[in-house]
Amino acid sequence: MSRLKADEEDYWHASKCKAFTFEDEDEDGLSQLKESKRAVNSLKAFVEEDDEEWEKFTWSGEPVGSISWSIQETSSSRGSESRNFVTDKSRPETSSSSYSFPRPASFSSLFRGRSRPDSFQSLSDAFLHTDVKYIAPELRKPKSEYQDYSGDWSIEESVRRMQRGKMCSMERFRSLKDKLLLLDEAVRLHDGNVITAVLIFLKRTLRSDILFRELKIRQVALRHFIHYLKETSEQQLLLELFRYLEWTEELALCKYREHLDIPGAEERRDFLKSKCLSLPFSSEDATHVQDHYTLLERQIIIEANDKHLEASGQEIFRKHPRKASLLFMPLVTTLYYCCIYHYPEAEGMFSSPANLRKTFKIPDKLYILTALAARAKLRLWMDVDALFTTKNWLGYTKKKAPVGFHRVVEILHKNGAPAQILQDYIRLVEDAETRISLATKYKCHDVVIDTYKDLKDRQQLMVYRCKVDRGSTEEEKIDSILSNMQIRWKN
Repeated sequence: MSRLKADEEDYWHASKCKAFTFEDEDEDGLSQLKESKRAVNSLKAFVEEDDEEWEKFTWSGEPVGSISWSIQETSSSRGSESRNFVTDKSRPETSSSSYSFPRPASFSSLFRGRSRPDSFQSLSDAFLHTDVKYIAPELRKPKSEYQDYSGDWSIEESVRRMQRGKMCSMERFRSLKDKLLLLDEAVRLHDGNVITAVLIFLKRTLRSDILFRELKIRQVALRHFIHYLKETSEQQLLLELFRYLEWTEELALCKYREHLDIPGAEERRDFLKSKCLSLPFSSEDATHVQDHYTLLERQIIIEANDKHLEASGQEIFRKHPRKASLLFMPLVTTLYYCCIYHYPEAEGMFSSPANLRKTFKIPDKLYILTALAARAKLRLWMDVDALFTTKNWLGYTKKKAPVGFHRVVEILHKNGAPAQILQDYIRLVEDAETRISLATKYKCHDVVIDTYKDLKDRQQLMVYRCKVDRGSTEEEKIDSILSNMQIRWKN
């Protein structure tokens, strides 16, 4: 037994392969790498050569696997790595080391081909090609792709690249001439995104007075720049531009827009009075600004008064509670509000709808539609009738509306008007086809029957007879009309 054990130890100690240990002290790690490489190549000879004693030689005549060969291969591969590695700029740098793909270091490495794409000839290859599957596809890109990040593009090429959505730095265009040529080329291509991008670059790299001077003679770029400043709310620069251009009306409107940033109603009213009413607006804009100030002043008064009435429990506010404050509402909303809560008031009151109509010169059509919607919502049908009832100089009354009665019918139905009221207003629709359509839609059978009778259309009346209920009053009325011999029906 002891003899067998001794033979086994001799066998292992006599092996050509030296075991790798972590206890070897090596300053630069090259000796470990060389020993591992020799071990792997020696094992490869046993496995792939079917135990035949083949000896390989390099082009220099040195045996493959020898100490001199290993040192030469290691030094040449390390040198070629430092010369031939190309940093992949398309991948973000996550550490101090950069990923690269080595080229073959010598003829011997070319002849040592791999049997499979993912196999390695030696342990050093495994270390060097850790990330090969990620880097290799990048080498298939055309050479022009790598110039996207560092190419020295001309002005025309730079603008076209930006038009295609590719990366392009404008920082290298330092002279004023190049910057203006860049802007002119962007305008020539009629691409708003590129024009805006170039304008942002010019805004950052040029003084304001120089930029304004050049934009003044480039109206297309000027309009883009003004729109950009409005979208980004750069109010101060926009004011400076309008002062330079001497656009007094635009300057006044720009100053007027500042009131939107004031949260309080009274502070906003005071701002409009002290800062805006005296600005050089056009005649039309000056009227609007004056109306805005007057409306806001009215709203402040009405809001304070209605808060008091609501707190005291007035009936109209108790039946129909307010859902929002009146402050900062448009004119039509203010009129609708006053038609709900202050309709019967005299014209001398600020909250009277008639006062608002007169003060702000509200057109009849707009006033009638707003008042109709408000009074119909409260189901006050007498007020609705009063809106359309007029008297002639003989004292006769008739219903007249500045809007078509078909719109009146739609608003009444939307607010739940009774069938009799709908029927009365459908009869006021002048066009016969529209009247029949509305009467059929809202099931006002009498209006349909009377209209066909007036048109003397016997055929349509017989068709409509089939649509009403059997034994109903509508069917009896149709039968009575059809049996009347005094009516001369159309052929």
